[in-house]
Amino acid sequence: QVQLVESGGGLVQAGDSLRLSCAKSGGSFGWSAVGWFRQPPENEREFVASINWSGEHTSYADSAKGRFTISRDNAKNTVYLQMNSLKPEDTAVYSCAVASSFRETNPLLYTDWGQGTQVTVSS
Repeated sequence: QVQLVESGGGLVQAGDSLRLSCAKSGGSFGWSAVGWFRQPPENEREFVASINWSGEHTSYADSAKGRFTISRDNAKNTVYLQMNSLKPEDTAVYSCAVASSFRETNPLLYTDWGQGTQVTVSS
């Protein structure tokens, strides 16, 4: 059974950094793209970043550009989201999922969602 497990969230202050991990159990990511999404309190799930199977191509939401970096280590079956210069508006549950293309930003086109990890940024 495919399962994605997110980790690395926590409570930090504005300006701090966090690195989130998305690990896959039960096999490799294979040719799948992987995306990170977040769901702020009382808001819809929104796209943050995505990466293609090799790690060569990435895509970012405007809110993430210049501050967040997505990467992957296929040998470890893990995708990372390095988040720098965090802001209170980054507070959300962050989740990862897989898709056929890293260009996808619609969460409905992603599958195998993990449970998510909470990121809280205080001002």
